[in-house]
Amino acid sequence: MKSEHKYLADRLRNDGTAIGSWVSTVSPSVAELMARSGFDYLTIDAEHSPVDFQQIQQLLQAISAGNPACAGLVRVPGRGYDEIKRYMDAGAQGVIVPLVTHEDEAREIVRAVKYPPQGERGVGFCRDNDYGASLTEWLPHANDGTFVCVQIEHADAVQRIDAILGVNGIDAAFIGPYDLSASLGCTADFDHPEFLAAKRTVLDACIRHNVTPGIHVVQPDPEQMGQAHREGYRLLAYSLDITMLNVACREGLRASRDRIGSSEV
Repeated sequence: MKSEHKYLADRLRNDGTAIGSWVSTVSPSVAELMARSGFDYLTIDAEHSPVDFQQIQQLLQAISAGNPACAGLVRVPGRGYDEIKRYMDAGAQGVIVPLVTHEDEAREIVRAVKYPPQGERGVGFCRDNDYGASLTEWLPHANDGTFVCVQIEHADAVQRIDAILGVNGIDAAFIGPYDLSASLGCTADFDHPEFLAAKRTVLDACIRHNVTPGIHVVQPDPEQMGQAHREGYRLLAYSLDITMLNVACREGLRASRDRIGSSEV
């Protein structure tokens, strides 16, 4: 469990690219299947899905069963210390935290994820350290492996981006395109000049602070993924389970009806 997560962190620190996706269904089978497909990481969405804490641990177990090299992350519903550290104890190899707009919030996230002296995460027997069996060997290296990603999805965050990314322990900054565009008054208009300028500001700040830039390509569109990578994003999220299922069902059904209809004429 530990070495695979460190691989993800090291890969990004060495200017590599990671392609992942989002898990919104409360289905271990879906999470396992997606891990088996070869994603570098999967993020369980605890912000916008009905998943509870026990189910998150089961989903993390399913990801590990599907592919031990696939890092299991959690997009947490809030920014509080108590909440974040529980997800880490459940075996999350890192967190993606929504709506971070201030450096004090970024410091609180690092405090919850990292053990002393870098943070204040409490030490206890849990799934993350093999229920205590590997605690002593894991603890000295734990902070190197844990992954901390802030979501930049508000105009206020863009204005304070250098202060946020200047916090020690932030590994990546992930643009949430829908929320960021909404805060700029151009919801889902991803070609709007203000949205494009905000993206550029965040990307440039990531480069200055040696923080991995990330973005979510919500629709299952490989061409958009390629474009995002050409723009400089290296933590890439390819759609999410419910959207991929929705698109596959609708497009497959439409194509089937077209062919059935044309054969009956």
